[in-house]
Amino acid sequence: MHLRSFFPPLAAALALACAPVQTTSAAAATPSATVAQNATAVLPPARVQATLAAYRRWLDTLAERNDVAGLATAMVINDKVVFEHTIGYADVATRQPVEPDTVFRLASLSKAFATAITGLIVDGGRLSWDTRLVDVLPYFKLKDTAGTEHATVGDILGQRIGLPRNTYDTMLEGDVSYEELVRKLDEVDMSCSVGQCYGYQNVAFSMIGDILFARTGNFFYRLVDKRIFYPLGMTDASYGRAALESSTSWARPHHPARHGWVPFEPNETYYRVAPAAGVNASIRDMEKWLIAQMGGRQDVLPTTLLDVLHAPAIATPGELRATPWRRQRLTDAHYALGWRVYEYGGETLIFHAGAVAGYRTMIGFFPKYHVGVVTLWNSTGPAPGGLMPMVFDDLLGLPHVDWAGVESAPTTRSNAATRPAKKATTRRAARRRH
Repeated sequence: MHLRSFFPPLAAALALACAPVQTTSAAAATPSATVAQNATAVLPPARVQATLAAYRRWLDTLAERNDVAGLATAMVINDKVVFEHTIGYADVATRQPVEPDTVFRLASLSKAFATAITGLIVDGGRLSWDTRLVDVLPYFKLKDTAGTEHATVGDILGQRIGLPRNTYDTMLEGDVSYEELVRKLDEVDMSCSVGQCYGYQNVAFSMIGDILFARTGNFFYRLVDKRIFYPLGMTDASYGRAALESSTSWARPHHPARHGWVPFEPNETYYRVAPAAGVNASIRDMEKWLIAQMGGRQDVLPTTLLDVLHAPAIATPGELRATPWRRQRLTDAHYALGWRVYEYGGETLIFHAGAVAGYRTMIGFFPKYHVGVVTLWNSTGPAPGGLMPMVFDDLLGLPHVDWAGVESAPTTRSNAATRPAKKATTRRAARRRH
């Protein structure tokens, strides 16, 4: 596959990207109470330009300090990629660099693909968000008999099934099969009645794969490939470990060691709950996904569906205290359908993060400004996770805080490398030609 990039002047790219987006007739019909995907306010181009310059500096510091094995990130404004940047290595042992088409595991960013394909099936009339699980899954049973009868598709995808947080994740990591675990849900004491409280799930969430197969006769991953990956042009995206490892360029997971980062074999565990955590994708794929989630691909994900997926449904008060940037910036937090909805510095932020062994991911966008950022990296450590809120702060003109610790003197860490990471590469408004 031939790769061609171009680098237009940043000011010209931002002037185009920051222009108001014309609303379509479908968007105009969207109820005012929902998130209007195509109605944007304009970010000052000079502020965006300064934010991108700062982001580049922070990423360079991250690379110089070897705070990450490898990383890829991008920013999209009004359906245009205005920033794309990679640092470090897909495999530190071989010094294979991270490229824009390097494939990472997405971990829990996979959940939004599951809710999107479900929404498309719902729109086709073969399912409803209110479809009862017992009407589709003969094996489904909770300890609460009334809950068993009332639990719906929306309850499992909205993380409000009433089970304790991360039910059976430990047993899944202990190599107990998904098929066995979903048939043991009736052994778990409920945290609350179905639909009444938030409890993040991977095993229960993944029952959506069984539901879609029952209603369509097609496997979950094939539905996503046909209805989402293919039409969006996400040519590197896939499900499963075999597909990850067959990618032309794929990011190995890494753990810290005395003299740097050490690659290891990907863990199979959460691939076994594919709807919850099974997607692999490159930063180029995720740029297209971000554009679609912000309403830029109405032919694939229409505004009417996006408004349902992004509508806040169940309060998640624990999110307000989860990290320093959340404690200071968030005033409200809810779970929608495969997405978190935050009130960040007074603005609505649609967000999610993911983590499996050796991989971390983050994605977030402000519908009002039609701007979003996505970051994928293949190691642990806190520093990369602090960069996205720094970008958000600068974009919104909020007081500057060094959430990632990249502007202070480095501390001695066990993963300090003997050699710096590969020199970063940046592409602005880069495109691929096939």
